[in-house]
This record gives sequence, C-alpha cells and structure tokens, in this order.
Amino acid sequence: MAAYESLNYMDFDSLLTEEELMIRSTVREFVSEEVIPVLQEANRNEEFPAHLISRFGELGLLGANLQGYECPGLGEVAYGLVTQELERGDSGIRSFCSVQGALVMYPIYAFGSEEQKKKYLPRLAKAEIIGCFGLTEPDAGSNPGGMLTKAEKVPGGYKLNGNKMWITNGCAADIAIVWAKLNGVVRGFIVETNTPGFSTTRMKGKFALRVSVTSELHMEDCVVPENAILPNIEGLKGALSCLTQARYGIAWGVLGAANACYHEALNYSKERIIFDGKPLAAYQLAQAKLVKMATEITKGQLLVLQLGRLKERGEMKHWQVSMAKMNNCRMALDVARDARDMLGANGTIDEYPVIRHMMNLETVNTYEGTEDIHRLIVGLELTGESAIR
Repeated sequence: MAAYESLNYMDFDSLLTEEELMIRSTVREFVSEEVIPVLQEANRNEEFPAHLISRFGELGLLGANLQGYECPGLGEVAYGLVTQELERGDSGIRSFCSVQGALVMYPIYAFGSEEQKKKYLPRLAKAEIIGCFGLTEPDAGSNPGGMLTKAEKVPGGYKLNGNKMWITNGCAADIAIVWAKLNGVVRGFIVETNTPGFSTTRMKGKFALRVSVTSELHMEDCVVPENAILPNIEGLKGALSCLTQARYGIAWGVLGAANACYHEALNYSKERIIFDGKPLAAYQLAQAKLVKMATEITKGQLLVLQLGRLKERGEMKHWQVSMAKMNNCRMALDVARDARDMLGANGTIDEYPVIRHMMNLETVNTYEGTEDIHRLIVGLELTGESAIR
C-alpha cells in the first residue's frame, strides 16, 4: 500500500518550512502505523485507545504550541499540521489532544499562577495526568453565559455546585478546568477530580466520536482550596479565549478527515469497475464530485495557513477563527457525505473509514460553536450589528 500523501493540488507544501514538513511527516507516520489500525475496534466498542495516551506525550502532541514548562513550543502552523494528521485518523483522537492542550493547558498557561503552571503543565505535556474542560451545561450550550454552576467563597477555599455536560475526557481526567459564577462573575477553577463532591457519568450511545470519552461532571458541595482559582482572568472572556484556541485547531484538524475521505473516494473510484468494464473514475458524475472535494479542501488549506501565519505574528482575531472553523467544518462534512455516496453501500460499513468520519464531522460541525453561531460572529464583524439573541 502506497504511503499516504495529503492533497497538494496548488503546491500547498511549498508554503511550508522544512521543519513543518518534518513534523507533519512524523505525526503522519505515527497515525498511519499506530492509530489507524486500532480505530475500527475502538469505534465499534465505543472505547478510547488508552494505550496511545503515553505516546501522545512522548511525541510532544499535547500543548504542542505552548512555550516553556516542558511544552514542545511548536509554531502555530506546525501545530495545525499536527491536528490535521491526528484527525486524519479520527476526530476523537484529535479531540483528546485538543482538549488537553487548548482547553486545559492553555488556560493554566494564560491565566494561572506560576505555582499552578509549574505544578500542572509539565505533567499534562507528558500525559502523566489528563485534563478536561467544564463549560457546557445541560441548559447552556451556545449561551455559556447562562451557566447555572455556582462557586461560593467558604473558609479556606470555594464550594462548587452544578453540572457540566458533553465534556471530552471527563471520566478519564485527573483535573478539570471548571467555569462557575462567583458572585455573578464567571471564574475558572482547577478541580482535582478526586476531590470529595466531584463525580462523573459517562455518556454512551453516541453515533459520533465513539472513540472519545464524553462525560457529565457533577459537583455537589465540592470544596476546592483557595489556590485552585485561576487568578488572572475574570468573566466569560477567559473561557471564550480558550475556545478560540480550540477552534483554531479544529479548523486545521477537519482537513485531515476531509483528506482521508477524499483519498478513499478517489482510490475506490479507480478500482470499482461498473458499466462496460470502466472504473467509476471514468464517469463524469464521479469526476465532478472528486473535483468539488479537491477544490474545497484546497481552499480550506489556504484559509488555515493564512490564519496560522496571522497567529504566529500575534495578529489573529477570534472572528477570523470563526470563519475558518465554520467553513472548514462544513466543507469536511460535505466531502465526507459525497465520499460516502461514491462508495455506495460500501460507504455505510466500517471496513472503510468514510462513514466513521462522516458521523464524527456531524458533531465537529456543532461543538466548539455551531456553524450558525460562527456565522453570526462573522456577521457581527462585517456589519457591526449583533444578531445573537
């Protein structure tokens, strides 16, 4: 079987540095040799392949774009390429690494005390401990400001009460970044999951992200010490800035899933013989679908590359991330659906990865801000008028 090569129609690779190409190649080999072979069974059994976690740490895939504290310190484009290769395997694999880095390590890195950074970041980077991010609630998804989780100052610390839902890595986590209202103001807390009053419930029966551990978090009179609060941020902007980091990685990551589906459809169309002894690839309708896929993936590549260069210069805006997340998630989902269609009935069985990617992308298009929420964020930037009600 030939080595996998991502779509390079407009010579995208010429825009990357030698270091970026080397990092991509390293992660690509890891995903091909160690991740993809275990995904079929993991997806069937709704289990995360936990033996990979230590490898994520060894390869420097966790908090890869953070500097210092034993973090890898990769450039932002290199980090994007890492997420792309991970999601070529599965969105749940990329989600694990994204949550650990962008939603757990980043808030500690950006808003934590020096003591918190030294205590947690090196261990999170090495995968010695696992984290999760508790923002979404049963009745507060697109409107995180409507959260009901409360924090109350008590002698020696803070008492937390509330529930979080749809939390990646929740049941596997050693620490949780929990957002709660303290005197009406949103604050972040580092909650060690062995704290009395903290518990989790695993969410099962998912048709998407089946290899990802998705959980509910429950806090009932859960008392954390005073040094558990993130001292350098107040208000919802802290949580939202973490989401911006995660959305950046998603905009890159879904290109991996789209590429996987495109290449599966392309290879299948060349091998599948239909009428008159000709392959599916020889017919106009099939070529039209492949051309559409290749065109949209190429546009998505160029969009996130520019976004990454802006991020490296410290010039990236959250509304630019919204456009990239909105566009690339929808594009990848459309590519997966077209690829599923081209494979016919074979597109519905897990002998081929397309249906798994397609179901995953239904969720990726929704989480970290739905497509419509991002559309309204871009609309606000264009018009100056908020249509979010």
